[in-house]
Amino acid sequence: MSDTSVSSSLPSALPSARPGGPRIPSAGRGLLYVTFTALTWGTTGATATLAIDSSGLDPVTLTFWRCAGGFALLLAVRFLLPSRRADGRPRPAGPRRRRVTAVLVNGVGLAVFNAAFFAAVDATGTAVGTVVTLGAAPVLAALGGRLLMGERLGAGGRFAVAGALAGLAVLVLGGGSATVRPAGVALALLSAAGYALFAVHARHLGRAGRATDPFTTTLTSFGVCTVLLLPFALAGGALPSAQGLGRTLLLMGYLVIVPTALAYALFFTGLQAVRATTATVITLLEPVTAAVIAVTVLGERLTAATVLGTAVLMAAVAGLALVEARGAGRTARSAAAVPAGGPVGGPVGGPEAAAAAGPVSEA
Repeated sequence: MSDTSVSSSLPSALPSARPGGPRIPSAGRGLLYVTFTALTWGTTGATATLAIDSSGLDPVTLTFWRCAGGFALLLAVRFLLPSRRADGRPRPAGPRRRRVTAVLVNGVGLAVFNAAFFAAVDATGTAVGTVVTLGAAPVLAALGGRLLMGERLGAGGRFAVAGALAGLAVLVLGGGSATVRPAGVALALLSAAGYALFAVHARHLGRAGRATDPFTTTLTSFGVCTVLLLPFALAGGALPSAQGLGRTLLLMGYLVIVPTALAYALFFTGLQAVRATTATVITLLEPVTAAVIAVTVLGERLTAATVLGTAVLMAAVAGLALVEARGAGRTARSAAAVPAGGPVGGPVGGPEAAAAAGPVSEA
């Protein structure tokens, strides 16, 4: 999930590396990192399905272990790598209560996003659960920005949202009860709403000049998610069954290391050299990967309506990314025309704003 899309609220490229600052990858390596991330995120749903079947854990408990393991590994990365503040960026400002609220909002959004996603793929299958979550998430984020922050969608944005809704309707109504289950679709939409929560919140912080380092936000969000889900994990039985324990540990180890800790680290590194819109389009590889794995490995069946709905939904997401890219470009040109000391408006962020807590491409 998820954590698919990446929006223009993060810079398309960071400034050139300063002495002692973080090293910026080349454009080619950045593309490789983002592509690798999208492909590994596409394996998340299938891995979760296999892990649930093997371990006997419920989706919420599996989410707990994923977040706890991801938090531990990212914390190790934090201590092993040079300080991310070496480039002279200021530390977060503002009252402690405001900073705590931001962390809690991101943590709650991440918990809902991941737990509901795992429940969705368990209920309606990897392909449909992934497509609905990743297709609906940026659309709900765009609508949330319009309703809560007054962001203008414009004709192109409205067309993209309408296309996404049409694709979702074809997917759900034409997929057939054997492949598309309403309960699973509802859980996928809940997962997308969790994403939209921290996406819109990230946009709000960016506009207010309180945006934080995405790596730090991801780390703290995983920590909050772990704490929030611990009581549910304990109530549902936190330990996997002894039968097939070796297979379960391999699956959970892969889930924690590859599409979580490693993927997030490479994704944030790649964003330093890749345009936000480019990253958004590349991460559309995730639902394609998930669908291929679902059919070839898990034996899921995709109807013609499912394929058509998926294509329309993903095309709408790509269109929404392009609309936001044009909006960001106009904002940048307007800002360049403002005399020094004049007001500068922040770009309209899209789903990538939520990369701070887990991009949508990651589910």
